[in-house]
Amino acid sequence: MKRRILLVDDEVAVLLTLKAVLEISGFEVDTAASGREGRSKMRSQQYHMVITDMRMESDAAGAEVIAAARSASYHPAIALLTAFPLADEDWQALGADKMLVKPMHTQVLLQQIEKLLASHEAKLKIWSVPPPAAKASGKLTKPAAPRNARPSVKKTINKRVPVKPPVKKSSEKTTTRKLATKPVIKAAKR
Repeated sequence: MKRRILLVDDEVAVLLTLKAVLEISGFEVDTAASGREGRSKMRSQQYHMVITDMRMESDAAGAEVIAAARSASYHPAIALLTAFPLADEDWQALGADKMLVKPMHTQVLLQQIEKLLASHEAKLKIWSVPPPAAKASGKLTKPAAPRNARPSVKKTINKRVPVKPPVKKSSEKTTTRKLATKPVIKAAKR
């Protein structure tokens, strides 16, 4: 069975080139020239992988395609294809599994796609295996959707936020002064 890939990019030259390269390599490829068209195709077809550009008809179009792919019931692997690389935490927070920077050598691109598909398929197998306790009890539960367990949520929680030191109230300052002056007064009385 051929693996299906959806390419979403508003640059026709990129779409046609990548489609030809991937089809020669044995993939079945659909293309979409906008984020809107890509989201529509994801609703009507199932894909093993979605590769999307970041900026198309709007700056958020790529993020919207990624969100639609994350919520798809068939859980495709997701790659962000961009000429403007993002920081790792940024593209991971969007929900992408991999960032591909264009232009890229054809062989490198194919290797990265194969590696991503293999690791993604391994994750899907792990998520679909019920826990041993459920097997023993005979109560099998539906596994959690793989996209819900993304590490990007943890990254958001672990980000450090600068904390300002607490502001002393005027009553705290006077108390501190009184405490500092009391031992001096007592020493003078002795």
